[in-house]
Amino acid sequence: MKIIKEFREFAIKGNVMDLAVAVIIGGAFGKIITSFVNDVLMPFIGMLLGGVNFASLKAVLKRASDGTAAATLNYGAFIQAVIDFLLIAAVIFLMVKILNSLKREPAKEKEPEPSTQEKLLTEIRDLLKK
Repeated sequence: MKIIKEFREFAIKGNVMDLAVAVIIGGAFGKIITSFVNDVLMPFIGMLLGGVNFASLKAVLKRASDGTAAATLNYGAFIQAVIDFLLIAAVIFLMVKILNSLKREPAKEKEPEPSTQEKLLTEIRDLLKK
């Protein structure tokens, strides 16, 4: 029973719930970025590079024969996965940077420097005390 109570306290803590929400939103966000890369960005880059479709880039390691499938090295899919990662990392970096700048406390205002007259009066007061 004690372990169940400890688990419940752990699971209900704010950090765990925040992490769960972040993972779910991150997964959905990852799908959006993947779609953007696959459906928008890569065709555009492929067009700029002469009509290359990155998803179809592969090297045949062993040709298909006698009903067996060909063994291929699908490096185009790897290129897309790297671009996905770089975009997701860049967007998350920018989001964290923006959130951190919003969280910063405004700088405390410095006390204004006393005027020359006030400085002189302070000196006179200090001299009279002596």
